[in-house]
Amino acid sequence: QVQLVESGGGLVQAGGSLRLSCVGSGHTFSTWLTGWFRQAPGKEREFVAAMRRSAGTTYYDDSVKGRFTISGDNTNNTMYLQMNSLKPEDTAIYYCAARPGPGMVAYYPSYNYWGRGTQVTVSS
Repeated sequence: QVQLVESGGGLVQAGGSLRLSCVGSGHTFSTWLTGWFRQAPGKEREFVAAMRRSAGTTYYDDSVKGRFTISGDNTNNTMYLQMNSLKPEDTAIYYCAARPGPGMVAYYPSYNYWGRGTQVTVSS
């Protein structure tokens, strides 16, 4: 059974940094499409970043380019999201997601597996 567990969220001031982690179990994710989405209160779930580790490719939403970095560690089946220069509008629940094989990178219904999320709050 595939499971994803996020951690690393918290409260930070604007301009600060956080690193989110997503530990996967039940499968080796190095060949899968894995990504991060976020959802703020009253808003749709939106794409943040994704990666295909086997191809060495990464994808970012324009709103986080240059501030966030997605990476993975195959030795412990973990994906990370380093978030720098955080803004109040980054406040949301952040979810990691995964799917085997190709899919629409920024389209959340493409992903088969989801974590429960971790809250990120950025104060102004």
